[in-house]
Amino acid sequence: MLQLPPLSLYIHIPWCIEKCPYCDFNSHKLRGEIPEKEYLTALIDDLRQDLSFVQGRDLFSIFIGGGTPSLISAAGIKWLLENVQNLIPFKADIEITLEANPGAIENQKIADFKEAGVNRFSFGVQSFQQEKLTKLGRIHGVEEAKTAAKQAHHVGMKTFNLDLMHGLPDQSLEDAMSDLETAIALKPTHLSWYQLTIEPNTQYFSHPPTLPDDETLWAIQLEGVKLLAEHGYQQYEISGYSQENWECQHNLNYWRFGDYLGIGCGAHGKISLPLENKILRTTKIKHPKGYLDPQRAYMDDYNTVQKEDLVFEYMMNRLRLMEAIPFSEFEDYTGLQRSVLDKQLQEAINKNLITVAEDTCQVTPFGHRYLNELLTIFME
Repeated sequence: MLQLPPLSLYIHIPWCIEKCPYCDFNSHKLRGEIPEKEYLTALIDDLRQDLSFVQGRDLFSIFIGGGTPSLISAAGIKWLLENVQNLIPFKADIEITLEANPGAIENQKIADFKEAGVNRFSFGVQSFQQEKLTKLGRIHGVEEAKTAAKQAHHVGMKTFNLDLMHGLPDQSLEDAMSDLETAIALKPTHLSWYQLTIEPNTQYFSHPPTLPDDETLWAIQLEGVKLLAEHGYQQYEISGYSQENWECQHNLNYWRFGDYLGIGCGAHGKISLPLENKILRTTKIKHPKGYLDPQRAYMDDYNTVQKEDLVFEYMMNRLRLMEAIPFSEFEDYTGLQRSVLDKQLQEAINKNLITVAEDTCQVTPFGHRYLNELLTIFME
């Protein structure tokens, strides 16, 4: 029978100072002032309309993403979090993350956000080389990125993430390792280190830059994972590396097929309804103009995940993690029996992509390298 997993909340802030050429997120270049009060009020109204999905749970985690959420004032974030808590109780150890662009956050603001209730930052650094930052369209400089990390330490943040890309235009192995070494020296508890990919509907898709060849990309991956491990950063997810016990709890809930409410422009949600034995996917109105329309209906799309798609949906999330997958979790969070996996698991075992124990299955190192092939098996 379908069980209720932990519940998280994603809050989307859609505005950026500049739209980066590689970005395919729902973000909009800021023109004039952010309608902060109006948008924050709409977020709470949006959340209020989703309260039936809470089903008695406390919030496990909150992630404020974008866009550039640090463009919102600390007072605005404080008001937002207080009003969210008035509607849904927080777990005592709730993780509250705010994404921040080093070019759109000052030292005092970091302290103010902490005072407002943020207990984890995710700084969008991408590179510590000015040439690369310029090509990526980033508005911050190298020193601003370093200062943001140092200030997080200074104000007593127990944990923060540095977002770092590799496989950048004209990047060498030496360039990539230099970026990682600089990041490690700043002592974040968490690093999101992932390869740049060219996505449709981006400037890079229309005008592709020259990216490193496959041999260089593979060398970067091998050397980078080794360097991170040497400094105590264990890979727990495809692009997530953390010091011990500092994994991003919000992302863990995503990948373990937990539930999450999504509020704000284009925000996605996933909700389990045990009494109806179904799982919903929700999407909110994408454009700020439509979202803030006085006649608004925040929900844009609302559909049930079909039973024939549940195995793939679960595995598409769960296989991102390096940890073993408990079959009990699969049964609880999909409402399906373990036996529905037997055929696909056997095929994956035959291809050395997965190993199976009595109560769990585990992706092999070979399986993580060929994850797309493994996922294809669970599409059948």
